[in-house]
Amino acid sequence: MASQRMRRVDQAIRQVISDALREVKDPRVGFVTVTEVKTSPDLRHARVYVSVLGGVPEREATLAGLQSAHGYLQGRIADELALKHTPALRFVYDDTGERAARLDELIEREAQE
Repeated sequence: MASQRMRRVDQAIRQVISDALREVKDPRVGFVTVTEVKTSPDLRHARVYVSVLGGVPEREATLAGLQSAHGYLQGRIADELALKHTPALRFVYDDTGERAARLDELIEREAQE
């Protein structure tokens, strides 16, 4: 379970990345939302969960664009947050919305039978 400090760090990193994404000029980065950030306890690595509007091709292109822009995004984190280490970012697609929709569909189907 994450400590209160780690939750605050995760939230601060999420906010910085969300704000910085508006300035990323990579055309591969489409409509993306940062849903969650999980930082390792030593602050060396951070998994950034994102949801992407569109299908699989848009998702893959956006993840590639985000990975390409990770240096810029890490720099923004270093500039705006006073952390001992600036975490290396790894972008991961968050499929929670798709899984929830599928679960709703299954429940609805079962209720109709």
